[in-house]
Amino acid sequence: MPIQRNMDPKKCPMPVQDPQVRRNNFDEVALGYTYEMAVNEAKRCLNCKNKPCRSACPVQIDIPAFIEKVANEDMEGAYKIISESSSLPAVCGRVCPQETQCESKCVRGIKGEPVGIGRLERFVADYHREHCSENPEIPTPNGHKVAVIGAGPSGLTAAGDLAKLGYKVTVYEALHLAGGVLVYGIPEFRLPKIIVQKEIDNLKAIGVDIETNMVIGKILTIDELFEMGNEAVYIGSGAGLPRFMNIPGESLKGVYSANEYLTRINLMKAYKEGSKTPIKHSKKVAVVGGGNVAMDAARSAKRMGAEEVYIVYRRGMQELPARKEEVEHAEEEGIIFKTLTNPVEVLGDENGNVCGMRCVEMELGEPDASGRRRPIVKEGSEFVLDVDTMIMSIGTSPNPLIRSTTPGLETNKHGCIVTDGDDGLTTREGVYAGGDAVTGAATVILAMGAGKAAAKAIDKYIKEKS
Repeated sequence: MPIQRNMDPKKCPMPVQDPQVRRNNFDEVALGYTYEMAVNEAKRCLNCKNKPCRSACPVQIDIPAFIEKVANEDMEGAYKIISESSSLPAVCGRVCPQETQCESKCVRGIKGEPVGIGRLERFVADYHREHCSENPEIPTPNGHKVAVIGAGPSGLTAAGDLAKLGYKVTVYEALHLAGGVLVYGIPEFRLPKIIVQKEIDNLKAIGVDIETNMVIGKILTIDELFEMGNEAVYIGSGAGLPRFMNIPGESLKGVYSANEYLTRINLMKAYKEGSKTPIKHSKKVAVVGGGNVAMDAARSAKRMGAEEVYIVYRRGMQELPARKEEVEHAEEEGIIFKTLTNPVEVLGDENGNVCGMRCVEMELGEPDASGRRRPIVKEGSEFVLDVDTMIMSIGTSPNPLIRSTTPGLETNKHGCIVTDGDDGLTTREGVYAGGDAVTGAATVILAMGAGKAAAKAIDKYIKEKS
């Protein structure tokens, strides 16, 4: 019987915690669709034959096919379709910028709102986790070994795809928990860590080994990984080295990188009562930057008890690179946006603590090389922002440890690993790389796409060599 399509021009709203409640807790903000909401939203999909949404998905999920399964109330069938392409569906459904990827190509978006693809992916993954107790099928071993460096989204994706092909995969993670940015960077209120752990458990169940506290470049080198019998190595070590502005006062007590601040909260659980992780309980916080990480840091500071939290960004609201949803959630939670503003000095008191931030107002000039209008200092606009904590969120670059211990591995001027084309091949034979280690800080789904492409290339390389 044909599905009765839902022609409502608007997508089903996502239930969320009340802003005045959630700003005081680290529980997940978005509560997820109910069964009925998911089926109703799925019926908005026209099941287009040319699948424009799929072309904009970095991991090439067959989006209309899985949504059609939801519309027919076959949730396990939907999960099977998603998991053929994605190793981390519950993660992607929560943190992917769908509005600029799959949903931006949705035909329903021409005269209304696109189908809530990300919300449906999240629902399907959560439904599977809550209702399916079957263990995944373990692939038949093919006798070949591959090492993966980094247990973040890129490394986990590569590991999962290779394991499904029968490879014996060992993932080496520098921290004490697997997950990379999913556990140390993205806050609990956006991505509960139990969700990440379940996705990792699924990979372990199909044979992926994960060794934590393994700093590659210090404990083992890439050359030693080959000596251990690995026929290829994938570097998905991310970009965890924070950048600063190099302005006076950045060494004062109370200046954090967003990486450090979020790691102390997310990985070390500084938000829990009785936590032994030292972190400043600030009253007035300035977060410098306008991306998703800046929103995460600002919203975390509010939950840590700060009375006033500012986003300080040198361009305007329209130029904010953060997801629209994250900006809206931040505004609802009382984050103050001081756009067209740039810090020039961090001020300190007699004890070396932050006591203010000297700023200048900006105005937008002609577009720069990136296509965005270049911010220019407004004459005579200097002022002091009263804050006791400053969090820098202006980007990150790869840690130099791997490149400095791997002869023949070429990097660019930003410290990112150079690869040839889309398959992730580096200047070292048998060594592939992807994600933030290659691009610099980017999105989870792009890192996953790189891991997926590299896994395919590694499989081809080993088969041709055998």
